[in-house]
Amino acid sequence: MAKRKIKFICQECGYESPKWMGKCPGCGVWNKMVEETETVGTGRRGAFAHSSNTGIAAKAMPITKVETMNEPRIQTELKELNRVLGGGVVKGSLVLIGGDPGIGKSTLLLQVSFQLAKIGHTVLYISGEESMKQTKLRAERLNITSENLLVYSETNLEEISRTIENLSPDFVIVDSIQTVFHPDVTSAPGSVSQVRESTAELMRIAKTKGIAIFIVGHVTKEGSIAGPRILEHMVDTVLYFEGERHHTYRILRAVKNRFGSTNEMGIFEMKEKGLEEVANPSEIFLEERSQGASGSTVVASMEGTRPVLVEIQALISPTSFGNPRRTATGVDSNRVNLLMAVLEKRVGLLLQNQDAYLKVAGGVKLDEPAIDLAVAVSIASSFRDKPTRATDCIIGEVGLTGEVRRVSRIEQRVQEAAKLGFERIILPENNLGGWKAPEGITLIGVSTIGQTLKVTLEG
Repeated sequence: MAKRKIKFICQECGYESPKWMGKCPGCGVWNKMVEETETVGTGRRGAFAHSSNTGIAAKAMPITKVETMNEPRIQTELKELNRVLGGGVVKGSLVLIGGDPGIGKSTLLLQVSFQLAKIGHTVLYISGEESMKQTKLRAERLNITSENLLVYSETNLEEISRTIENLSPDFVIVDSIQTVFHPDVTSAPGSVSQVRESTAELMRIAKTKGIAIFIVGHVTKEGSIAGPRILEHMVDTVLYFEGERHHTYRILRAVKNRFGSTNEMGIFEMKEKGLEEVANPSEIFLEERSQGASGSTVVASMEGTRPVLVEIQALISPTSFGNPRRTATGVDSNRVNLLMAVLEKRVGLLLQNQDAYLKVAGGVKLDEPAIDLAVAVSIASSFRDKPTRATDCIIGEVGLTGEVRRVSRIEQRVQEAAKLGFERIILPENNLGGWKAPEGITLIGVSTIGQTLKVTLEG
């Protein structure tokens, strides 16, 4: 028979000990060790590991008997943020936000803190990079003032944990995780061990206290969040705040979300008084489009569950060098080279001695296959110096043999184009069946890229 022995488990963090202790070495809480029996030979769990959100060991049970409940969500005034989070902020969630320096992460979180404080929630804003006076100056610039918004400048994790324990706020903002250090870890702040242990402690606080915690993460030159990859695995939601400093628009994307979809996107505009959400991004991206200019097309791209209409511009000119230049902004340059090769091989356009410059207007980055056809038409339009119709919207994926392939969610794309006054939609022929187009919209199905150029440039 297997021998059994007594062990003691901390109800706060799940720390296991062979003897009773008044103070838990894992979380530092007093009088939380409870007695349990253990079969000899079972593995020991780490200081921060726990089998449930409360730290108490759970029992195995059939999945059919597991009780579920809808997670209550707190709505902010920023509907774009609510959409990306999956419907609002979930209590007890740990959210990581990453982005380039100066992109607006602190501004976004300070605005969200103010909105939550206005509706009666207590918010603790912990800044490890700025003093409380600096945070106050930024808040004054954004017209932010509330008694429920508490500001705290600290980097010692033990002091942060003690403050959260004493204040019991509803929401906590940590800006940033790379500045926080655990005094028991000898390495410098921002190191792999410091970031891992600090995040683990914040995760324990979020789960055991039911506090929603937002943490800011620095990014590397490649654009990924700095620190160990386990950081993204530990948190519930990972958001990326993107944009260019030369443009006022900012895009918030979810790359991981345990409480919602990872395909959503929120668009904001940076103004003097802070970030403002963009309710209709398609209208803004097309408001400065030139009429009758060659090399310009409009495509309906899906960003999550939202269709966005953007303008793709191309400029094709004879090269002055031996090797033609290929430059693309907002779209993958390898995809541009591929489409130019298809146009040269399947349609007969002589592009090997032409410089090509492509740009997605508004600073948006597009990476879905449905933009292929619009990119190809823009290149051909500029090369032939023939403009497309201003009321045409082009959707489709292009294969290497020159065929136009089916795309997803065609109804939503067409409906968005109809809202903005487009009259003709050029789309894959295989997408025509099984649905009805909005009134006033003409659908033209195409099966090859050659057929598409005849419709858009010669028809």
